[in-house]
Amino acid sequence: MSTRELVVLGTASQVPTRHRNQNGYLLRWDGEGILFDPGEGTQRQMLRAGVAATDITRLCVTHFHGDHSLGLSGVIQRLSLDKVQHPVHAHFPASGAHYFERLRHATAFYETADLREHPIAEDGPIAGGTKFALEARRLSHPVEAFGYRLTEPDGRTMLPEKLREHGISGPDVGRLQREGRLGNTRLEDVSTPRPGQRFAFVMDTRLCDAVYALGENADMLVIEATFLAEDTHLARDFGHLTAQQAARVAAECGVRQLVLTHFSQRYPDPARFLEEAKAEFDGEIVVAEDLERVQVPKRRSSPTA
Repeated sequence: MSTRELVVLGTASQVPTRHRNQNGYLLRWDGEGILFDPGEGTQRQMLRAGVAATDITRLCVTHFHGDHSLGLSGVIQRLSLDKVQHPVHAHFPASGAHYFERLRHATAFYETADLREHPIAEDGPIAGGTKFALEARRLSHPVEAFGYRLTEPDGRTMLPEKLREHGISGPDVGRLQREGRLGNTRLEDVSTPRPGQRFAFVMDTRLCDAVYALGENADMLVIEATFLAEDTHLARDFGHLTAQQAARVAAECGVRQLVLTHFSQRYPDPARFLEEAKAEFDGEIVVAEDLERVQVPKRRSSPTA
């Protein structure tokens, strides 16, 4: 059975606190494990959360501030130490390639892992396949930063009773799915549309067009909420969002599940983020906590004919 969940490894902005590690988020998406923004301490958080190095298939770095990237050295070395056999693809802003190089080779180690670098220089697709497409869009932050969006292609769900009516079974089901027609039977005759799912990851940014483009119709939007509305001026000055702004984005974009994270240590009560977000967004809201697992919502209902 496929697994689609977010494993939260850290939720603090800039510095860790007693209860929050620096950033780190693993998206389990069927057979893929996409590790976003591994900050300092990510290896230990992986251990506590039950995440193995062998689970990682991609690294996605939004930008090269330390709380989003200082954990890269340990994670990359761990790929070789644990003898990860599959290729691991690394996506990061091209303007920070020298930082990635330094972090990748920060200390001596015997590198055996197949780590493939994919620097990002512009908006657009960065990875694709039959299971999903991954794209990046430039955000608004003091250093170059990109957000990420994963989109699953729309598909179709086979209807067993319709297959029986048309006398289709066994290998012929797969043939019909591949070719779209089998004799006089069309794929549409024995199936119903299955909307693809969408996931968006937005860190360290002011409000900009890219935030809305990334969040559009997302089933899960993971987004920074560094500040509360009372400090909107600080958010603007330092290139961040408030919980209020993040929730408004979710409401305007038709997001189903809003995951708030990247909280400033100046706010001791996380309930305030929830209270502020609920005033703007009536969907599901998660104020992320370290080591929490958040399930991607079940698929949207198929559109009616």
